[in-house]
Amino acid sequence: MAVIQFINGIDETVIPNIKLTRSRDGSTGTATFRFNEPDIIKPEMQEKGEITGMYLKDEEGEIVTTDVNAKFINGKPKGIECIYIIKSPLEWDRFMRFMERYAKNNNLSFTKA
Repeated sequence: MAVIQFINGIDETVIPNIKLTRSRDGSTGTATFRFNEPDIIKPEMQEKGEITGMYLKDEEGEIVTTDVNAKFINGKPKGIECIYIIKSPLEWDRFMRFMERYAKNNNLSFTKA
């Protein structure tokens, strides 16, 4: 089971828009996750704890990024953007294995730009 969490133990049910970029040699890349009105910003979630990062969890373990930013419109939180920097071919392969599991769990598809 592949899940995304902002607070350990609480799965995010909102599916993000994910944009991938990769260097020409394929060794590095960036994954940008955009969540529109995710569960974690709802008022009832405030007592659950602080957002300390985005955790991508599956049977292999977890991938973590702390580059998490909230988007506000008229003073109200509307979304979250997270950036995960992929620094090596091994990290790229690991990230893609997570994404394949996450896509399968959530009936997602990949669209090449």
